[in-house]
Amino acid sequence: MADQRLPPLTAIRAFEAAARHGSFTKAAEELGMTQAAVSYQIKQLEERVRTPLFLRRPRQVELTEAGLRLAPSVTQAFDILGAAFTTMRRASGEHLAISTVPTFASNWLAQRLGAFQMAHPRLSVRLDTSSHFIDFAREEMDVAIRVGRGQWPGLVSHMVEPVRFTPMLTPDLAASIGGVREPADLLRLPIIGPGDPWWPQWLSEAGAPTDDLAGRPQTQMGSQISEGRAALAGQGVGMLTPFYFKAELDSGRLIQPFDLVCENGHAFWLVYPEARRNVPKIAAFRTWLLNEIARD
Repeated sequence: MADQRLPPLTAIRAFEAAARHGSFTKAAEELGMTQAAVSYQIKQLEERVRTPLFLRRPRQVELTEAGLRLAPSVTQAFDILGAAFTTMRRASGEHLAISTVPTFASNWLAQRLGAFQMAHPRLSVRLDTSSHFIDFAREEMDVAIRVGRGQWPGLVSHMVEPVRFTPMLTPDLAASIGGVREPADLLRLPIIGPGDPWWPQWLSEAGAPTDDLAGRPQTQMGSQISEGRAALAGQGVGMLTPFYFKAELDSGRLIQPFDLVCENGHAFWLVYPEARRNVPKIAAFRTWLLNEIARD
């Protein structure tokens, strides 16, 4: 059976450059090799194909008939490879894929991504909202926003914002019982998501009873986005994160009746693979995101 293996790529590259330039010397300059090294590689190739590819003349070389037949195909092959890697570099460099939990996406990131894209007009951004922990080895994502304690093997983690929570409600709902003056007053109102573990923690730290929560309808809305909308609609008191409802608090559509804001040891983190720490698009997003968080 004939040997179907390719000759060494270094030898093929030396032949292509020498054929294109018509000179071993110019090929050597292009490839960063010595003229003797180029000559040696081409000699190796000729031994492999068992025919001369160049006629060596004083101060010049000339392709043989076999060399003339081979050169166009080799040049075309290198052109195809070059185009493929150029396309890959462009696709990788101009596209940033971000995976994030829905609350962070809707209540903070989506409102600011336009500023990032204006600062980096050559980057297109794809935002994927999901609560599951993506696998960077299997899923085509560059960075992710995760909730946890910031310790994931193989990933770099930057804290974005601690998970904080406190009750919020509309002014009208508070007025319906003559105002909310102490934590126990909240239990006179409908509670959004009473099964949420944030509720007993906050009430306990506030010195209010927690027994009443167990007897309430255990509705689960699944995200702060839904609970925030329910609170804004006056359907009850929501246990929400002030960081994500700053506009609603500033406008007075929601009120935070107490200064007590609790934490549970978790935080939102920007994460990406350790091996990709210095990729320009990831570095650009990291710098922008952390600066925006610090500004807020």
